[in-house]
Amino acid sequence: MVGVVLSYCAMFVGTAFPEIALDGGDVTDGVVRVGDTVRRPMRPSSPAVHALLAHLEAVGFEGAPRVLGVDDRGRQILTYVPGQAATLPLHAHAVSDEALVDLAVLVRRFHDAVEGFVPAPDAVWEDGSADDAAPELVGHCDITPRNVIFRGKRPWALIDFDMARPTTRLFDVVTALRHWAPIADPIDRDPLQRCLDVGERLRLFSDAYGLPARDRRRLLELSRLRFDRSYVAMRSRAMTDGGGWARMWEGGAGERIRRAADWLDAHWDELQSHLH
Repeated sequence: MVGVVLSYCAMFVGTAFPEIALDGGDVTDGVVRVGDTVRRPMRPSSPAVHALLAHLEAVGFEGAPRVLGVDDRGRQILTYVPGQAATLPLHAHAVSDEALVDLAVLVRRFHDAVEGFVPAPDAVWEDGSADDAAPELVGHCDITPRNVIFRGKRPWALIDFDMARPTTRLFDVVTALRHWAPIADPIDRDPLQRCLDVGERLRLFSDAYGLPARDRRRLLELSRLRFDRSYVAMRSRAMTDGGGWARMWEGGAGERIRRAADWLDAHWDELQSHLH
């Protein structure tokens, strides 16, 4: 592990820059931009995430925010990553094969960079669905379009590491492909994704990432397992944590997961034929 010590000194917001509300994702409220920084509420997992981001900075991975400390209101201070998130509805460049290949390369670079990171023994991470295999690294675990920053028409960086946790490379890949292939019922896809050749996009991503044959054989199996576990995990967090989790559940997240699982089952053989 690269030895990095984070300083949690208080830093004042000041009055030079206004606070601009940002979309903090599905479950994090109160995310704002202040000048060239982003302020996010502290969570129990924030110290572990900060150590992860500090490691990425130390090894020279440019595709992630930097940690600057904690402000006088107890909020995380991260660097603002310039560019455009792939928010819905998606633009044509975000669903292109070229962007998918670039994303696969970005995810592979992230995984290679984070592989040497050893979390503290008492590190706290957010709960979430997981692979049955032993963890290989700390994955992002939430590579949705809104968490990918584009510069021009190319994926450039990953943001919002709140759901990061120990997992396998394949689980992180499966999480990305859920949204980017996408492995979803067409009724739940962005309009520009509805006519995409999902099987071919699974192959393109796997090739660009360099996914080994053993992982290609497990990709659909792990996707199916993830759907079952995500359904249970989201339902539980909606009931126990409320907030954004409850909003997602009330907005039909459970039904979307079930439809995605049924669509995957119905198209299994066709999709698997692209992964040989």
